[in-house]
Amino acid sequence: MIEKFEVIVIGGGPGGYVCAIRLAQLGLKTACIESRGSLGGTCLNVGCIPSKSLLNLSEEFHKVKNLSNKGIEVGEVKLNLNKMMKSKDKAVTVLTKGVEFLLKKNKVSYFKGFGSFKSKNEILVKSSDKIETTISADKIIIATGSVPVSLPGIEFDEKIILSSTGALNIENVPKKMVIVGGGYIGLEMGSVWSRLGAEVHVVEFLQNITPGMDIEISQEFMKILKKQGIKFHMQHKVENIEKTKTGAIVKTSDKDGNSKSFDCDVVLISVGRKPNTSSLNLKNIGIDLDEKGRVKTDNNFKTNLDNIYAIGDVITGPMLAHKAEDEGIAVAENIAGQSGHVNYDTIPGVIYTSPEVASIGKTEEQLKEMKIDYKIGKFSMMANSRAKAIDEAEGFVKILANAKNDKILGAHLIGPHAGELIAEIGVAMEFGASAEDIARTCHAHPTFSEAIKEAALSVDKRAIHS
Repeated sequence: MIEKFEVIVIGGGPGGYVCAIRLAQLGLKTACIESRGSLGGTCLNVGCIPSKSLLNLSEEFHKVKNLSNKGIEVGEVKLNLNKMMKSKDKAVTVLTKGVEFLLKKNKVSYFKGFGSFKSKNEILVKSSDKIETTISADKIIIATGSVPVSLPGIEFDEKIILSSTGALNIENVPKKMVIVGGGYIGLEMGSVWSRLGAEVHVVEFLQNITPGMDIEISQEFMKILKKQGIKFHMQHKVENIEKTKTGAIVKTSDKDGNSKSFDCDVVLISVGRKPNTSSLNLKNIGIDLDEKGRVKTDNNFKTNLDNIYAIGDVITGPMLAHKAEDEGIAVAENIAGQSGHVNYDTIPGVIYTSPEVASIGKTEEQLKEMKIDYKIGKFSMMANSRAKAIDEAEGFVKILANAKNDKILGAHLIGPHAGELIAEIGVAMEFGASAEDIARTCHAHPTFSEAIKEAALSVDKRAIHS
């Protein structure tokens, strides 16, 4: 007998499990299917969480090694990579078990296995031990996330040629690491292994790292990473990657056609991700996909089949866990007859290097292209007392406001705790605040957040400390 639900969510990542919990809270009988064997998706298992653990641990290692420069004498500092990896894995295990508890607490039925469409209302679930179960529902939500993309003809072996997953599980610190792609993931992983002792080279096809980011921030970011020892090879195209007995040779050519080779221990290919939809049997039920393999949806996340929805990395927009979470809640509320809400203009992006980089809203380049008149307010972290006190004063805050009404259009930060600071701008933008609204808000002293206030004052050339 086929068990019937009101809603089935395929995928137990940030979008999927959050969506399932919200559906259950709204009184709908809900099932959640996850193939990985543990909940949390890429983010929790092999992405955001383990990478942030390693970023933190590698930063602590680097700081301890250099404490003597600040008057704190310590003995010889040694790296125990095995223990570091166990600490990272422990954090993942605790959190995945926590998510499973939340599903149970909210009475969501959890199916472990691969889910695929038998029909527009039926899902076949195949468990790891090949047991098949069919379940059905009035409405089905696709939330299967994304997978790393390699280069044409190059396959990941996760030993020498790595995706982001393999980069989180390197057994020994490589002497030399080549990263193909200067995006968020590549730079975070490069930062980790550089601090642990690897010589890191970044090969990027474009002129600037972090494509799509405000160019002024991107350029400052690269300057800082260069000072930290990471080497950049911009406007270089990878022609071939050849595995050797001891590692790999990466062959590139620059914009003028000049060839260059990199002999390295490991290669991290970080050139993007693609929707994870190939095993869902979407073609047979007639789900429309776009040219990039993403599921086409309307503004309410509905596909061309009126009972099937999609959220997260499988649809358009930035491939970010928090974007998927917001979409999961929104689609759940829409299905329950409420008004779900996602404001795509206020979705922040953060790079968790040291210093952190954070962006929200429009870049200066986008505003120019849109022909919107704007004002700029900037404030250097060098003039922030808290940042100077802890000797982490690299970077700046940049706020973009509408020239006519002072409404905040975007903000871009590089500096300590930028990922936390950006939330203030997000709240301000969500409520339609002006730069003056932030400027007139009292900020505690001494805090990093004062840099936000000073940048807001700077929009009208009123900054006090610069």
